[in-house]
Amino acid sequence: MLFNGKDLTGWRANVDPDSFKVQNGAIRVQASGKVRSHLFFVGDREQGFEKFKNFELEAVVRAEPDSNSGIFVHTDMTERDAARHLANGYEVQLNSSEKEKRKTGSLYDVVDLDKSPVDEAHWFTVRIIVIDKTITVALDDQKVIDYTEPPDVKRPHDRSGRLFSIDGGAIALQAHDPKSVWYFSEIRVKRLPSAQ
Repeated sequence: MLFNGKDLTGWRANVDPDSFKVQNGAIRVQASGKVRSHLFFVGDREQGFEKFKNFELEAVVRAEPDSNSGIFVHTDMTERDAARHLANGYEVQLNSSEKEKRKTGSLYDVVDLDKSPVDEAHWFTVRIIVIDKTITVALDDQKVIDYTEPPDVKRPHDRSGRLFSIDGGAIALQAHDPKSVWYFSEIRVKRLPSAQ
């Protein structure tokens, strides 16, 4: 278990820690400022974060209406702009907002879903499996993404870090904006062997 259901032991925000609180046994995520904030799993490290390369991550989540968030994998604390978007790794989109076209389960700006396969107002399970250069995403046991990163893939300039890291990377939860509220509970991870 990455989350003990009581407090944020083992987690650290890169900025704006007031965006993350524990409420009724879940991590409540809501940006308290104008910039994005991310909550990284750090384990017992005083510096840096815990790295995961091949793994299965599962979380039970839900949202308030019209809310945006995401789960980042293979990331780090590098930011790409003044709004503090993370520069590296992949984001699994969580989105109950009407205006955001990339819906829950999307591999943000890589494989986008235009319709959400779940009702975000009710608890549902997100399962993310990363093995080498392949990521699969399932929502309530329905696979919605099965993506393998091509060799020598080129991303647009503002997404150039949207790649798997050879050494693995962090797991982080996104506080997107002050109007968006998401809840994360029962967060667990299992390390997996390489397929090679």
